[in-house]
Amino acid sequence: MSDAVDRILAQWQRERPDLDVSPMGIIGRIGRLNKHLGQALQVSFSKFGLNVGEFDVLATLRRSGEPYQLTPTELFNTQMVSSGTMTHRIDGLERAGLVRRIPDPSDRRGTIVQLTNDGFAVIERAVEAHVANEHCLLSVLEASEREALNQLLRKLLIAFEENI
Repeated sequence: MSDAVDRILAQWQRERPDLDVSPMGIIGRIGRLNKHLGQALQVSFSKFGLNVGEFDVLATLRRSGEPYQLTPTELFNTQMVSSGTMTHRIDGLERAGLVRRIPDPSDRRGTIVQLTNDGFAVIERAVEAHVANEHCLLSVLEASEREALNQLLRKLLIAFEENI
């Protein structure tokens, strides 16, 4: 069984047999999977009127526990996006009535972002659909393969995050 990355690697092997291009296989597959997975996740989120970033904000607020609120900085620190991108996401979710900004009682200049009742209802349904979708997307792998892949990806991610 071969894929598009195998064809790319074969071309490089033919053209540059002196190079060990095996890392291209791993990085190339991760990159291609990222695109495919992003598209598959977006299909699920679209059913709730959300994009990936908006889902991430709502999910972060939901998993933070009651009262389902965080400062914009706390949200920003979990998302790996710029502060401008975070502001844009919060603005859109606020216009949709899914979050609200409230004054931060511990900082007169600050605000807190809080899930509204509508936002809570949307993320409850969306996260259930998201988890079911992810189970479906990974169903091609056996449980032991999923666990092995999870361990390897964790090891790689930790190496990157420790060097930041």
